[in-house]
Amino acid sequence: MVLCDVCGQALPSEAAARRHLQRPSLCRRQPRSPPRAAAASCDELRRHTETARPEPSPPGSRSPGTPPECPFCGETAGGELEEHVRARHGHLLGAPGTDTGNGEQLYECPMCSLTCTNIQILEEHVELHLEEHNFSEGGNIRDLELAQQLQTEEDERQRSEEEKREREEFKKLQRQYGLDNSGGFKQQFLRNMEREVDRGRMLPFEYHKRKADMMESLASGIDDGKTKTSGVIEALCKYYQNENKDVRRVWLSAGVDHFHSSLGDRGWGCGYRNFQMLLSSLLQNSCYNDCLRDTTLIPSIPKIQSMIEDAWREGFDPHGASHFNNRLHGSKAWIGACEIYSLLTSLRIKCQIIDFHKPTGPMGTHPRLFEWILHYYSADNEGSAKVVCTSKPPIYLQHQGHSRTVVGIEEKKNKSLCLLLFDPGCSSQQMQKLLKQNGDGTGLKLLRKFVGSLKEKQYQIVAVDGVLSLQEKAARCRASQVLTAEKIP
Repeated sequence: MVLCDVCGQALPSEAAARRHLQRPSLCRRQPRSPPRAAAASCDELRRHTETARPEPSPPGSRSPGTPPECPFCGETAGGELEEHVRARHGHLLGAPGTDTGNGEQLYECPMCSLTCTNIQILEEHVELHLEEHNFSEGGNIRDLELAQQLQTEEDERQRSEEEKREREEFKKLQRQYGLDNSGGFKQQFLRNMEREVDRGRMLPFEYHKRKADMMESLASGIDDGKTKTSGVIEALCKYYQNENKDVRRVWLSAGVDHFHSSLGDRGWGCGYRNFQMLLSSLLQNSCYNDCLRDTTLIPSIPKIQSMIEDAWREGFDPHGASHFNNRLHGSKAWIGACEIYSLLTSLRIKCQIIDFHKPTGPMGTHPRLFEWILHYYSADNEGSAKVVCTSKPPIYLQHQGHSRTVVGIEEKKNKSLCLLLFDPGCSSQQMQKLLKQNGDGTGLKLLRKFVGSLKEKQYQIVAVDGVLSLQEKAARCRASQVLTAEKIP
């Protein structure tokens, strides 16, 4: 709105203000016509229009874009309102006025009934009505357009922020699961050793020696054995023979070596280390000699990655392979039960995945998992012996974010069950203590997991059970392309 500098009247636009000032009859402080005229000055016109003319409709009372209604006839004006008024109701603007008795004519505004003494004044007055009406309509439309523009900008900003968050989350997941192209075992091993040297925890000559050993291991594809602890199963068997407190019976797997994470795979190598544990047991069993004739020693982690890639190329688990873009070697990618299954089956080792996809006990526990493992170890080992050292290989146990190896199960005198687990997160120093087990069994706390200790939402196990023929291997390869896990209801 624009205020008249002379009389202070509010006008809808600068154009209206210029016309207002150019007409002295509209802009003056003293009345031009006799007092009996209803309005003859700008002040009176302004006061009259402020009190008599209809208030403009509030914003939103009519949808923007809808043609305005004519103030004379109420019809919707399809085009410009001013053109409609002049075309349809021009006779009202030029209609003869009422005689006042002294020769003067009075003209009444058809929009607000204001009486004017001059036809030109009336025309200007009606034009102000029309301009104000158009200004109000235009203002409403501009307000809506502005609101829509602001909303569009806000939506775009939120969408941009959401896309940014998704990219950051994706990169975080890539880093977490080793898919960020930041290098693999070798690069991490060297970086961590450099940090140890910088912190004074490793001497330079030791750095160069361990680097040379690592490079030799990578070249040969054979694990250097520096994280291995052997003889734990045999030590447990002797311990249980003399322990009589609360264990009713215990079943132990065949002999298995423990492998823990090193500087090169810390934070992501648990799946590979558990495969090394499982393979160490199979290599001690002559039943698997034919399957493992090309794998007589424990492979290094980069070698295991290449072996899984070979299984994918044979056709095993194409869906899982696509998840890793068919590449593991040179990365820090996590692996799980499906990759272990594919690798074992490609070696003609008969195994199965069992999926415990939801808790089966109170407080989110999985008693059916414990019952299945008990049946696995005890099915072919009936008898009254308290300690049963079976020929069964250990079991690969996977849950979200970690995996471990099941090497046995205890049955307490109160019939509760307790798993015995090898964890790649346990160091050689910790495992060595189990070789010197004392009578109180405190070292077993490192291995024991009761039903209430395993409360992840889902668990998967990979259990080995014999050897496959070439035909059976081919059939399982075809089947793995459709389904790789049997679900427990």
